[in-house]
Amino acid sequence: MSALTERLFKQYYRMLCHYAWQYLHDEELSKDLVQDVFVSFHQVEFTSDFKDNEDYLKNYLYLSVRNACFSLLKKKRVRDRFSKEQSFEQESEQMIELNIIRSEVLEIVYKAIESLPDSCQLIFKKTYLEGFSNIEVAEELNISINTVKTQKQRGMKALKAKLNPDIIALFLLLIKI
Repeated sequence: MSALTERLFKQYYRMLCHYAWQYLHDEELSKDLVQDVFVSFHQVEFTSDFKDNEDYLKNYLYLSVRNACFSLLKKKRVRDRFSKEQSFEQESEQMIELNIIRSEVLEIVYKAIESLPDSCQLIFKKTYLEGFSNIEVAEELNISINTVKTQKQRGMKALKAKLNPDIIALFLLLIKI
């Protein structure tokens, strides 16, 4: 793998996986698809003008993932059903941009969450990202509901200290969507 491909893989892999997941709703399939895109990317020979243009490469990767998703959905004959549900054929530029922004905001938040203490991180993920109630988390982890509430508050306080307020607002909006 070239240094360029490896750097871009490390930088964009998780965001692209989330972006693919928004189309495929299958985490493993999304990961496989993104890995395939990077294999194809590695085989493309870019001119030096494009190799040095980060925005071009990022857009190329997002477009490649999107096109690979479309192709996969078509091959599986799911496209017709999915098209009706998601207006797949007439997806607006705004929706594409929203999906990219959502993936990038979540990547920033995931990195911040990973810096939380383990117990706080676990409770934060289960309640905010996985949608479990405080009671469900308390029962699953065999801890008091007050511990769950305290850890959630500590986690949110730590994230607010680490992240830009706009990122926090977008995250809170995204978890409601």
